[in-house]
Amino acid sequence: MATYTHGHHESVLRSHRWRTAENSAAYLLGELRPGLRVLDVGCGPGTITADLAARVAPGRVTGVDTAPGVLADARAEAAARGVANVEFAVGDVERLDFPDDSFDVVHAHQVLQHVAEPVRALREMRRVCRPGGVVAARDSDYAAMTWYPQLSVLSDWLALYQRVARAGGGEPDAGRRLLAWAREAGFAEVTAGASVWCFSGAQERAWWSGLWADRTTASSYAGLAVAGGHATAGSLERIAAGWREWGAAPDGWFSVLHGEVLCRV
Repeated sequence: MATYTHGHHESVLRSHRWRTAENSAAYLLGELRPGLRVLDVGCGPGTITADLAARVAPGRVTGVDTAPGVLADARAEAAARGVANVEFAVGDVERLDFPDDSFDVVHAHQVLQHVAEPVRALREMRRVCRPGGVVAARDSDYAAMTWYPQLSVLSDWLALYQRVARAGGGEPDAGRRLLAWAREAGFAEVTAGASVWCFSGAQERAWWSGLWADRTTASSYAGLAVAGGHATAGSLERIAAGWREWGAAPDGWFSVLHGEVLCRV
């Protein structure tokens, strides 16, 4: 497993808790039906996991994550919703602790960009998926993110993030590579596509810019940037101010492109 660049600072979980099956896994929903057994890899605080569980009940969903602490949040999320057909465990996508052919659907959202060997991870996801099932992955593509106004400080942010992520063994431009990785992993039938998040309204801008400003100065990413010699505390503060400037712009617009693959087993 590569270094998880973001860590689990509140600014990171603020983003993760916003994610739903509808806004982050719409490409998968047509594959779901009651009674299926689902594995959600890298489940984080469990908002998508709980959505998937509601859709496949009485089937069961297992969420795994490498961080034990965030799994407590996931269990609390499921309990608050009254979702009983879900369980959570510590797990690593490159070494899944499940027998072959255990699940009908294996799903990973924003995971493969953070692993050292994404092809190995996909092979492992395939191993635990039964014949006839589906492996689904969605990852953002940082180089394809675009925004307006075109503040140069946000270009500095992007270049910095890519350096830090790659120094930790990840691939921040994973979205465009998912199809190639899936084919290399041995999947013969892959449906590849893309979708976007777009933040433009006043509340959306405030939320997106605020979490990235906070993440830039206070998360694990900030620590890695300074420790690795990629940035100074002062340059991070300048980038955070740039995020706030973008968020205050009444014509601000930011688009996040994601690659998606549905792989038949």
